[in-house]
Amino acid sequence: MEARPICFPPVKTITSKVLILGSFPSPLSFESGFYYGHPRNRFWPLLASLLGEPVPGTVEEKKALLVKRDIALWDVLDSCEIKGASDASIRSPVVHQIAPLIEGSAIRAVFFNGAKAEELFKRYNPPLGVPSFKMPSTSPANAAWGMDRLKESWKVILDYLV
Repeated sequence: MEARPICFPPVKTITSKVLILGSFPSPLSFESGFYYGHPRNRFWPLLASLLGEPVPGTVEEKKALLVKRDIALWDVLDSCEIKGASDASIRSPVVHQIAPLIEGSAIRAVFFNGAKAEELFKRYNPPLGVPSFKMPSTSPANAAWGMDRLKESWKVILDYLV
């Protein structure tokens, strides 16, 4: 078990319509300096495909895509003890309070990237007053879900971006 640094700050603008919440950044995300930094994580290719945009490569391109398409991004945990990138090993979680990020905002729905993000959120946060959806994880560890299946499931996000 190792203690990990504090999570990245949220990406959000006054026009953000949806919030995507992960559990906690992986070691490769910390190395790359931004969310979903593992080269095999399908988050950025999936999001780009759903939105009809090119896959962003740099941190600046990733932030620009989120801002352009009114998507907010954050993690449920601010810090924790974790073994590698294994959500199952999370101990001593320090949880973000998500409600203040949503209150008075344009956010219409919350999407949890994986079961652990939803579980941690529901254990430590009150209900938000907007619809929320547990989505299949884009992690490479979720090998049972190919890109086509992920895309079919995640396309519901488009309903909240109009």
